[in-house]
Amino acid sequence: MPADYILRTSDMLKITISPPAVVPTLIPPIPLIGSSANFMVMGMPVCLEGDELPKMLLAPMPYISPPFVIPGVGTVSVTLTPTNKTATTDNGKKILIKGGTFQAKFQVSSPAMMPTPAGPQPDPVSVKPGTATFITTNVSTKAG
Repeated sequence: MPADYILRTSDMLKITISPPAVVPTLIPPIPLIGSSANFMVMGMPVCLEGDELPKMLLAPMPYISPPFVIPGVGTVSVTLTPTNKTATTDNGKKILIKGGTFQAKFQVSSPAMMPTPAGPQPDPVSVKPGTATFITTNVSTKAG
């Protein structure tokens, strides 16, 4: 696997859920917080396995999926690929690197609703697929 840039605190996670679903919380990139106590890059802690989904994204968040415009709620998850982490470890956890695009999904816990004369109709799609990518400003330190 070719070397790629190491992720650190202040780098970002960008999640895109496939249209027509809209999750407002996921529109801007979300900052990552590295948990390494042993490695720093450009003065910031390095991100390890487990840091790929910032804590603020663990809580349920609202979504719509037109024509289901009465907001529903769900949670997001991501699945890293081997290109997003190193073979080497820091205390048993692999180090996150920029790598390629990886899978994201939004799991609906309370469906958005479509208003109708007969009453609101629920969104029948309970899993919204998407993609995720890391954005880094580290252009000096690579790992593989």
